[in-house]
Amino acid sequence: MAGTAGLLAGALALTGCGATVTVDGAPDAANPACAPVMLAMPGSVSDLDQRETSSQGTTAYGDPSAMIVRCGVDEPGPTTDPCTNVNGVDWLISEVKDQKDQWRAVTYGRSPAVEVLFDGGRVPSSTALVDTGAAVQSIPQTHKCLSVKDTLEQQGTS
Repeated sequence: MAGTAGLLAGALALTGCGATVTVDGAPDAANPACAPVMLAMPGSVSDLDQRETSSQGTTAYGDPSAMIVRCGVDEPGPTTDPCTNVNGVDWLISEVKDQKDQWRAVTYGRSPAVEVLFDGGRVPSSTALVDTGAAVQSIPQTHKCLSVKDTLEQQGTS
């Protein structure tokens, strides 16, 4: 997670009109399933234009960058972390430690996983996840978030 904070802080601090945003690619960025996701990313998010990035399977929005998307990040396993479904895509959402108003959302139950790092002061979480969710849906969902109630029902107790 420390690497994520450094990546986000560095990427969101970049300036320069039209400059390529330096973003570290995710470990599985070359996964063929990432190509359609990245091609389907919107041209703008929250009135921030999409920008060119330095690595495969990545894109950025805003100048300076307010949102970074990376396909091919490590898939989260079972967790007790908060999970939310936004228009058919399950996301684990967490605040980036030691970074004011910086957030990380990672798809849950999709392989490869997609990560969205965003500045909550410039890109509302609902906008970030709704606008990128349609592109992410090209990766089939194999698992879904379960609530405590869902888990109890699967075990036959209530």
